[in-house]
Amino acid sequence: MRQSSVRGERSPGQQSGAQRLGFDDSLYADDEVALPPDAPGWTPDGEGAATPAPDDGGSGTGGGRRRRQAGKGGKGRKVLRWTALGLGFVLVAGAGAGYWYYEHLNANLRTAPRSAGEGGLKKPEPNAFGQTPMNILLLGSDGRNSKENIRLGGARQDADRKPLADVQMLLHVSADRSNMSVISIPRDTRVTIPKCTDPKTHEVYPQTTAAINQSLQHGGPGCTLATWQELTGIYVDHFMMVDFSGVVDMADAIGGVPVCVDNNVYSHDSRGHGSGLKLTKGTHPVKGVQALQWLRTRYGFEDNTDIGRAKAQHMYMNSMVRQLKKGAKLTNPGELTDLAEAATKALTVDDGLDTVKKLYDLGGDLNRVPTKRITMVTMPWVYGPGEAYVLPKPGDAEQTFAMMRNDTALDGKGAKKKPAPDPKPSTPKDRLKVVVQNGTNSTVTGPVSGRASDIQQRLAQLGYTAAGTDSALTTQADTTITYKDKAQRGDALALAKALGLSKSAVKESSTATEMRLVVGNDWRTGTEFPKKPGSADKTADKAPDSADALNGEDKKACMKVNPSYTF
Repeated sequence: MRQSSVRGERSPGQQSGAQRLGFDDSLYADDEVALPPDAPGWTPDGEGAATPAPDDGGSGTGGGRRRRQAGKGGKGRKVLRWTALGLGFVLVAGAGAGYWYYEHLNANLRTAPRSAGEGGLKKPEPNAFGQTPMNILLLGSDGRNSKENIRLGGARQDADRKPLADVQMLLHVSADRSNMSVISIPRDTRVTIPKCTDPKTHEVYPQTTAAINQSLQHGGPGCTLATWQELTGIYVDHFMMVDFSGVVDMADAIGGVPVCVDNNVYSHDSRGHGSGLKLTKGTHPVKGVQALQWLRTRYGFEDNTDIGRAKAQHMYMNSMVRQLKKGAKLTNPGELTDLAEAATKALTVDDGLDTVKKLYDLGGDLNRVPTKRITMVTMPWVYGPGEAYVLPKPGDAEQTFAMMRNDTALDGKGAKKKPAPDPKPSTPKDRLKVVVQNGTNSTVTGPVSGRASDIQQRLAQLGYTAAGTDSALTTQADTTITYKDKAQRGDALALAKALGLSKSAVKESSTATEMRLVVGNDWRTGTEFPKKPGSADKTADKAPDSADALNGEDKKACMKVNPSYTF
């Protein structure tokens, strides 16, 4: 993990990097978790609840993502904190809570429309076995919409502010359910947020460029989902969102998750910065507020930024999954009931997951994945100007997204069997029926008209004179050729080669009725497929090193403590 530069304090009136670049510092408030009532720096708040000493939480005053020394002020970075609980619930759902309890639990769930954006990506076609991958967006909200959330999150002055989605992870489950990949995106990644409509107020938010955590304020979790789809080109099936109090309730219900630090850590300084987490070197089970502190700790881990907190979040999630899979604290119906109650009250889900039965079925799918095939990564990133925000790292970020779009495991442990020789074409080119369709209907940049006819004409020049077009627009990140059965594979591969497409673009689908070429957003101009840097035919089979991958079975993983926050 690279180390960012040390950042000093600003003089009065000096603008932060975020302010210079048009950001409101309040969107980057530290919002560290409240310390226990007996911790240094605490005072009662007048309602009997403990409140942290003055901090930059709630209305932060910082600039960029730069590393800070103990005692320095500035902009904070919320930890990637809540998503472990959403994952934990769907995993344990398969353990059997009892259908008799479903109606009660259904009433606990809060739901919202899956997407608040317009249009959107086309869901991938099933593979040859009728299987499709599943993508679930896991979100953590920093809302202070209740006394409990204010007590846990501090920053009472933010009670009326719309919540931010400061934790964002996409969970990808392979079509055959053999492996799972989870990718985090730092909360201040600068992205295009598409036009969204709030499903409750019907307010329309125009397209803008901003930090990805602000997408939640543009129409709820459905807008964050639309933003992810636009950024990654990955179709997202569902979302699950949880808030402060939900984390604590679920952590208590789980009964403790082992975490490790490589040195004594106390996430607190004289100015009130920090989550309050205090652990001695080694492995400790954390639950309740202490689990929330772990998940929110930035000051104290690695370089005191979101990146270190993402790794801590990944470690917690992996450890929690291992606990749930071995049945820890879930040995009787009462314990299962506690977790089910906590989970359903904590979660906001999309309308496709609006019943516990659907969550139960989802949990069954996820439970099939062995922990050794779970890989957690952080989106490869680079600093933007002034280090006030981050951007997807050119090449590496797209490689990671493309692997997930192509359902390729990020752990590099996919099928290693020697591939069979490519079959020869069985149909003369001038008799091969191919339907060409325009898939460039981007919600941000709009469609490129005439793409289907342009490529159909190119095919005619190449001898594929039986090719036709489908006038319906669709949205797809990658150009693909789908075919209906193995007998057509040789023809599909020959067609791909003629157009300069890689073999990964050729896919057999159980629902295909003909050979179909969809011209995706990776081919918006020209009749020669644009070559990407490096070999166009070489498909990545492992996450890049910059993604900082962590395997779900890594029981020796231990967080590196920042020297300024040890004792």
